[in-house]
Amino acid sequence: MARVASLYLPFLATERIVRAERRQRPEIAPAPALAADGDAVTGWRPGARWARTDPAAPLTRQEDVARVEAEIAALPLHQRPQMRELGRRSEAAPMPFRAMPPDEGVPSRANPPFVEPRPRHRPSDPPLQPDSGAALRHAFADTTKLRRSGSNSCDAGEAKGLPLRQMVREFPTMPERGRWDRDAGSTRRTPSSKSTLELCGYDLEGAFWQSPHAIAGEVRHRWDDPARFAGPDRPPPRPAAAPAPSPAPAGPAPLVTRIRDGARLTIAAACPAAQALGLAAGQPLASARALVPGLDVRDADPAGDMAFLHRLAVHAVRHWTPLAAVSDPTGLWIEASAAHLMGGEAAFATRILRTLRRHGHDARIAIADTPGAAHALARHGGAAITLCPPGAQAEALAPLPITALRLDEAAEARLRRLGVTQVGALAAIPSAPLVRRFGRLTADRIAQALGARGEPIEGVLPPETPLASCRFLEPILTAEAIATALAKLAGELCDLLTARGLGARRIAMLCRRVDGRDEVATIGTARGTRDPAHLRRLMEARIETIDPGFGIEAMRLVAPRCDRLDPYAIGGLEPAPPDLAALVDMLVTRLGPGRLYRATGRESDVPERGARRAGPLARPAPLPASWPRPLLLLTRPEPLTQVIAELPDQPPVRFGWRGQLHRVVHADGPERIHGEWWRSTAEADAVRDYFAVEDEVGRRFWLFRRGDGTDLRTGDMSWHLHGLFGQ
Repeated sequence: MARVASLYLPFLATERIVRAERRQRPEIAPAPALAADGDAVTGWRPGARWARTDPAAPLTRQEDVARVEAEIAALPLHQRPQMRELGRRSEAAPMPFRAMPPDEGVPSRANPPFVEPRPRHRPSDPPLQPDSGAALRHAFADTTKLRRSGSNSCDAGEAKGLPLRQMVREFPTMPERGRWDRDAGSTRRTPSSKSTLELCGYDLEGAFWQSPHAIAGEVRHRWDDPARFAGPDRPPPRPAAAPAPSPAPAGPAPLVTRIRDGARLTIAAACPAAQALGLAAGQPLASARALVPGLDVRDADPAGDMAFLHRLAVHAVRHWTPLAAVSDPTGLWIEASAAHLMGGEAAFATRILRTLRRHGHDARIAIADTPGAAHALARHGGAAITLCPPGAQAEALAPLPITALRLDEAAEARLRRLGVTQVGALAAIPSAPLVRRFGRLTADRIAQALGARGEPIEGVLPPETPLASCRFLEPILTAEAIATALAKLAGELCDLLTARGLGARRIAMLCRRVDGRDEVATIGTARGTRDPAHLRRLMEARIETIDPGFGIEAMRLVAPRCDRLDPYAIGGLEPAPPDLAALVDMLVTRLGPGRLYRATGRESDVPERGARRAGPLARPAPLPASWPRPLLLLTRPEPLTQVIAELPDQPPVRFGWRGQLHRVVHADGPERIHGEWWRSTAEADAVRDYFAVEDEVGRRFWLFRRGDGTDLRTGDMSWHLHGLFGQ
């Protein structure tokens, strides 16, 4: 029996969102922060290693940092480098106004500051008995005397303490709780709940568990909580100002997806960071927002997840296995019968995980004798790769929870009420009472996992490549006969594409000669099409590349690349724009692929990065129009020789290019372009000054100088030619 692998993708929903955003907006490396106090940084700005006078000088010495800071401070304000060029980060300035002290706890005559009392027990006093009822009275004997004498200080030679009146005023009883009888000087209280002092550690029945000094510290700790000292005749104190929230940690916010469950929104999937904060699937979204402020919430896409798993199963059938199927919204079943062709089961599993990791997906895989055992081990085994030995699925499944068996919620809840929480305990129950009490599905799941009953897998079938073929009674040699056969095959292929709702983007013509050799010719289209007349014209243009030899005995048309082509409405009140797809296809067929394109703009000020190639029918982004750009931009800027120019901002008077000397009669510029420091640290200080110049013959050139003309850190002051304007 073939072994089965279960592939589990626990974070598929969130990883698809992250991967889609990464394709739309490429990640940009942050600029290196400015070092302080001698921090070791490899990209200290300004003065990168490539721009220093001594390239071998270390970059992490504190004296080197201080020297560069002194150079910056010596410059005038208008010449100092900007924070962006230094790689520094702007941070909020501190609050210029001093915070006002809170009303509560301000030292005054009516509210003196709290002073922690010293221990009242002196060596001359009788020893304290833990089981004595007078222990608490003895502990407060001095404060009681002070209350009667009206003094606010302790005995001479001792530090100041807190009188009992002041202590009771500062530590009143809780609302609707017992109170102290201070006039009687005893510890009697009304028969109600515990008082505040008892909550702080006192035992009113005759013993205490701490020394007075420790008790005072505990009382002071309780005093820090204003909500505990709001008595029935005293309003609660105004809370102190809340501390400033700590800055949010760097990095993206935790990501979850939401789905509607009846009248409420719940979490459908959570990323690893969100799960580490305690969020899980099925949790109400409102409680998740309360637990994790700043939560990144997106709409769930179950259909998109299933479509991705279906495409992954098709890929598995084409590359890894003869049979694959979608098991649930988070994984696949893959038959491991071809694992020996890849070096064994361990190498087979490693190859699959490496492929998924390369595309940004975290996955786990388990291989066992049965699909149920592989499914359980992949989700509850804990390891990235779990290989269950043949025939050992019972021992491997015994410690797993019953959730691993894909039971229904009602049966699982009844099993938990009976104390059955592990697969081993469930497997020990006889089948007949198990079916009678928990249903047929429970008995089937445990039997399928242990191999006592089979579990069929309905594998996915990869879509068949559209194909039309024919064989000839006699070999054909002429171009007319080949064109007639191609026209017949093009009609059959278009009928097949129409039935599937597809349009061909690439078609291969395979001609089998009588000597067994295949002649191949391909055509491509800018947009999916199933027009037989258009395909016939494209194929006739490629007949001349086919060598029939001694004759062609069979022909095939294959469409390896197709796009979805749904019907659309035509006509209307306004005339439709002309369709250039047919013209583009003919030009590409005759000129070759890659010869026809259009330029589109890109968000970059560097000229060689400001434009790129796009498809002939793509909608181009606008090119920068604020500054003139040449019609021809060289692939690499070419160095100039014999340049005479006045620094720092004057155009050249003369320059040599490709062995010819040019004298400049008109010039325009400079246009200064800074390097993109977020791409590379080598561009943090780079500067180019561009000039549009015209020589005595009327030829116009686009030149630039590396550097700003004053600081060698911005460039070596060499001149280069980057483009040519039209004559």
